[in-house]
Amino acid sequence: MRQTQIFGGSSHPVLVESICDWLGQKPGEVDLGKFSNGETSVQIRASIRNQDVFIVQSGSTKMNDSVIELLIMCSACKGGSAKSITAVMPYFPYNRQSKKKSHRGAITARMIANLLAIAGVDHVITLDLHANQMQGFFKCPVDNLVAEPLLARWIRHNIKGWENGVVVSKNPGGTKRVTSLADALKLNFGIVTTDRRQMNQPHQSMDFSLETDTPYYFDDEYEADVDNEVEQEDTKTADATQSEKLGQQPEGVGSEPTTPSRPSVNRKRTISNSARRRNQGTGSGIPSSPLSRSALPGNSPEDSPSLDALVKSQTEPAIPPSLEQDLTEEFTDERARDVTVGRLRHGHIVPEDYPSPAFSAVSGSNHGLGRQRGPQSENGDTDRYDPMTASFMSTVSSIRHDLAADNALGGSVDAAASSEEEEEDLRNPDLETTVTLVGNVRDRPVFIVDDIIDKAGSWIAAAETVVKRGGATKVYCVATHGLFGEDCLQEIEESECIDLVIVTNSFPIEAQVKARMKKLVQLDIAPLLSEAIRRNHYGENLSQLYMHLPD
Repeated sequence: MRQTQIFGGSSHPVLVESICDWLGQKPGEVDLGKFSNGETSVQIRASIRNQDVFIVQSGSTKMNDSVIELLIMCSACKGGSAKSITAVMPYFPYNRQSKKKSHRGAITARMIANLLAIAGVDHVITLDLHANQMQGFFKCPVDNLVAEPLLARWIRHNIKGWENGVVVSKNPGGTKRVTSLADALKLNFGIVTTDRRQMNQPHQSMDFSLETDTPYYFDDEYEADVDNEVEQEDTKTADATQSEKLGQQPEGVGSEPTTPSRPSVNRKRTISNSARRRNQGTGSGIPSSPLSRSALPGNSPEDSPSLDALVKSQTEPAIPPSLEQDLTEEFTDERARDVTVGRLRHGHIVPEDYPSPAFSAVSGSNHGLGRQRGPQSENGDTDRYDPMTASFMSTVSSIRHDLAADNALGGSVDAAASSEEEEEDLRNPDLETTVTLVGNVRDRPVFIVDDIIDKAGSWIAAAETVVKRGGATKVYCVATHGLFGEDCLQEIEESECIDLVIVTNSFPIEAQVKARMKKLVQLDIAPLLSEAIRRNHYGENLSQLYMHLPD
């Protein structure tokens, strides 16, 4: 390509070389280094005047150095009178921080987009952003390429029996990505979701509902007057009913109508709970106390109907047996059988008879009913426990009480919880997690799909769920960006339920690490990025790069 220069940063030199090989040209000459005090130094050694410049720089383990180096290179090219500057960023740095997760949090991805605009970037080419809405952060056009066609093609060519597979999302937030791949492969899909409530701890809430139909009276004299009026009205009603039965004419019928001095007003009396209890207990031979009623003959638990039966008899009409059978057959949902529930301890599936965690000192002080003081703050002070706030959070939020105080932006957290929170929950020894698998995976291969693999806890938990609870035959973890932080690769390698991990080379992985991993498969995205660069230079359409082309 004429009038074009391709420069590469220090984050992923192997990918830069591969892109240039596909385009048939050499990388531009640039000197990258650091001063003695740690500052980044950039010197462009090639002429870039009135040329299209493409700078390939992905995120790496040294994320901040990669970002600063890219910004300095863009600024240097802008000062060198480049015609246009395109930043090719396979893994966009800080793309998981695309929203505020706390009241004083930062939207770091938007800040990076603003820095790129200030540095002089005219176009951005990236791959599988964590959220597509991030394109609105940029003041320049963004080509958000997808690795789905590449991953789907590899699955069709290298996995035996993929036609019977199931694509599974390891959390509810990734369902859109999973359903897209399932539609491309014409496969069924499932969802693995976890309930992060702490086990063996009381749910602390208060009921603030107001019953307007049954107010409470605290004045005994007024309550006694109301009881007398109610008894008088009941007596008059009984006398009138008896007169009608005997055929007697009520008083005043057939005589001259009298003009009332004032119009009568029908006032509706509301009976208090205590008055109702006294009325029920007098005149009917039934004691007002529930304990006394339960001691009467024939009121034993075996003889008395259940509460559900009483409610059903009072609220639902009787249904003929034939019609009830037809309704049961009509509304039977076979898909309800595809819901499997399991227990997770330390991120692993445990049997149903496995003992639940006991109260710890921390959990008992923070969640017990007898707690008087709240958690200790950073400055050593303790906050008083507010039952009204706890009740409000338990009513409008689906999160635990210990996380409710940190979520200052609304009633409940998003379905796509961050991986950091998910990993912390799975590794917490005092927290038992309930995992639910929706979908039929028995005797089928499973493809667990997400955009990023950073830590292994949630992937191993999902794999054990589909194998030990769902009965899957093989498990393949599929993702676009393989960050593999800490001991992620080693934990995946030691997991018995994971067969392969398929990622792209958008994020650099050391060659020595790749040589040790037998379950890791890394796909090359250089052809995809090189074609995007070529089409961008010549002004061609990029829509075909998003399509699943026939093999």
